[in-house]
Amino acid sequence: MEQLSNYIADYFELSGLAREIIFAVLILVVAAVVFIVALTISGLLTLAERRVAGRIQSRVGPNRVGPLGLLQWLADGLKLIMKEDIVPAASDGPMFRLAPYLVVVGVFAAFVSVPFGQLLIAADLNVGIIYLLAITSLVTVGVLMSGWASNNKWSLLGGIRAAAQIVSYEVPSALAVLSVVLLSGTLSMQGIIAAQGGWPWEWYLFHNPFAFLAFFLYFTAAIAEGNRTPFDLPEAESELVSGYNTEYSGMRFAGFFLGEFANIYLMSAIATTLFFGGWQIPTVTPEQQAASWGLQIIGLLIFVAKASLGCFVVIWLRWTFPRLRVDQLMSVCYRYLVPLAFLCLLANAVYLLVVPAGTLIDQIIHYGTAALGGLVALIFFWRVLHHIRSVGDRLNLNVLARGKKLRFDPSIQARRYGRFRRKKFMKETN
Repeated sequence: MEQLSNYIADYFELSGLAREIIFAVLILVVAAVVFIVALTISGLLTLAERRVAGRIQSRVGPNRVGPLGLLQWLADGLKLIMKEDIVPAASDGPMFRLAPYLVVVGVFAAFVSVPFGQLLIAADLNVGIIYLLAITSLVTVGVLMSGWASNNKWSLLGGIRAAAQIVSYEVPSALAVLSVVLLSGTLSMQGIIAAQGGWPWEWYLFHNPFAFLAFFLYFTAAIAEGNRTPFDLPEAESELVSGYNTEYSGMRFAGFFLGEFANIYLMSAIATTLFFGGWQIPTVTPEQQAASWGLQIIGLLIFVAKASLGCFVVIWLRWTFPRLRVDQLMSVCYRYLVPLAFLCLLANAVYLLVVPAGTLIDQIIHYGTAALGGLVALIFFWRVLHHIRSVGDRLNLNVLARGKKLRFDPSIQARRYGRFRRKKFMKETN
């Protein structure tokens, strides 16, 4: 950014205040681009979640607004803009209004250091990991402020519960991230990606068994930090009448959920950077990729595909697992995730001391861990297909299907659960 502003100033022979103005304008332009990109991603994810949830629940989902329902998220945003913005008379007005902005800024500002490609990054900070951990802490302040400023005891309890959950799960999340920092020897997001490779066995996910475990610890803690099911107690309608955002309406209410959906992509992008090789292309070195715009675009597509797969998994988990109790939620963090994260950090440090990088033993461990990960994935998908067949459900992966209006037919639209119910159903229909 500074180099670009200096180039423009030198080209037009500007100096002094003019240079500072150009630099400030470029900063504002980059901030606007980052905000628009993050806002678009969060909007599209609201549509993706509703479509995937529809498929999981054997229904279609939004499919009428625009071609294939792709404009539904814009219609929802327009509806929220047109809703009345209500500020309770007994609330703390300035803080009540400010809280959603802190949540949005805390999540959207983190996109500044997300490396979508080798050259496609707003700010390649040499302390990118520390910046991410610090800037996302604004979400905790915003959530707690919204509950307190509402002057509603249920909102206050929801804000306190949310703050306790986010702060607690930041511990195992940060420890899992530190494991990758140890392996790469840098805090830069681009540096971590450059230290990996394009092939799966070159990713930090399969560096060793403890790095493999660190990924699952990070992903679980990140889901809990984002208040996603099964860890969504702070805003669950069955817990504290929706928690800290009870008194909000219109776009201020939408601000909290824009931050939540943007956080889905953010946690997936961070996981892609730390554990899945980011924008790396197999058989292509970073130097070769930097010299070709075509390879840059391919790297961008690879990064987006990996992060999108992570978003799908997060959505899949929401519509699969039941919600935990609050005591179970905190117990999972302090009894299991925190000790295991410390163990992974210590084990990765010992691994670096005992096993020299690039040796035969190191390569065998990489390949063995990758094979173990592949075996786990095969077993998982085999069980998923087994359950789909066992309940007699129809597998339909076309999430863009528009759907047809038909008369109700129990033989097609009723779900027959279990082997014995299916036999009974077949006898009754025959």
